[in-house]
Amino acid sequence: MNPPETLPGLEARVRRKLVRQHFMHLVGADLTVISPGRIEAELLLGQQHQQQRGFAHGGLVATMADLAAGFAAVTLVPDDHGVVTADLRVSYLHPAVGEKLTAIGWVLKAGRRLHFCEAEVWCDGKLVAKASATMAVIEPG
Repeated sequence: MNPPETLPGLEARVRRKLVRQHFMHLVGADLTVISPGRIEAELLLGQQHQQQRGFAHGGLVATMADLAAGFAAVTLVPDDHGVVTADLRVSYLHPAVGEKLTAIGWVLKAGRRLHFCEAEVWCDGKLVAKASATMAVIEPG
C-alpha cells in the first residue's frame, strides 16, 4: 500500500499535468485550489470570451465546468493514470456577465473505471451553471 499523498505533492502532480492542457491556457483559465477530489479554477473574462449578446460564451462556461470536474477526478487517480470526459451535462441558470468565472468541481464517487463528478460555474458571485460529468479513468499502456 502506498503512503497517502501530501497536499504539496498532489498540487505539484496536478500542476505538472496542467502543462499539457493547451486549450485551458488558450482561454486563460488557471487552477486556484487543488485538494483531493476538489478543484477550483478561475478565468478573467475578456471580449474574446463573449458571444454576440455580451455574455460569456456557453461553450466557455461548459469548458470551465469540464475542467473543474475533470481535474477533481485527476486528483484521485494514480500519477500514471489519466481521465477523459465520457459524459458532460450542463444546465445554464443565468447569463454569465461580469469580470470573472469561477468553476468548482468535485468527485461524488470515484470508481476504478469511472468517476462521477459535479461542477458549478459562478460569475462574479452568481451561480450561472451546474454540471454533471462522468470521467473515464485511462490506465497506462
